[in-house]
Amino acid sequence: MNEGKLRKLIQLFQDSDIDELEVQHSFWRGTRIRISRGHASTTIAAPLAPSAAVAPSVPIGAPNTAAVTPVEKVDDGLREVLSPMVGTFYRASSPEIDPFVREGAHVDNGQTVCIIEAMKIMNEIPTDVGGEIVEILVENAQPVEYNQPLFKIRPSS
Repeated sequence: MNEGKLRKLIQLFQDSDIDELEVQHSFWRGTRIRISRGHASTTIAAPLAPSAAVAPSVPIGAPNTAAVTPVEKVDDGLREVLSPMVGTFYRASSPEIDPFVREGAHVDNGQTVCIIEAMKIMNEIPTDVGGEIVEILVENAQPVEYNQPLFKIRPSS
């Protein structure tokens, strides 16, 4: 299921009188999507089987954002991965599993480095630069602001 189909599904839900809709789609990372009305959360996406991957989610009425998190150059040759949204920072998709990255670890371009929860939606945050994680700037389960630096990366040569 691509983003366009998901947006169309959300629009159909908004235009109907249905109170809750649940869709399971095994091709798209084995994801279950549940949309309900009258609750604190509007959209919830969760993996069917326990895994390290968290399905990307699209909040109702959200603008189309870039797929890759902005990376800002820092004077010392390091680059910062910036938060693309306000939310809660998580180093792993579940408390029981290892974090996506640790200080000193090598990351590839496009690799997920953390999750930011915004409005009960788990958003995978990838990086657009490969290299070594020099510093993790945010503690797990702490709130983050838009454009707040999350990581410092020494780019690969």
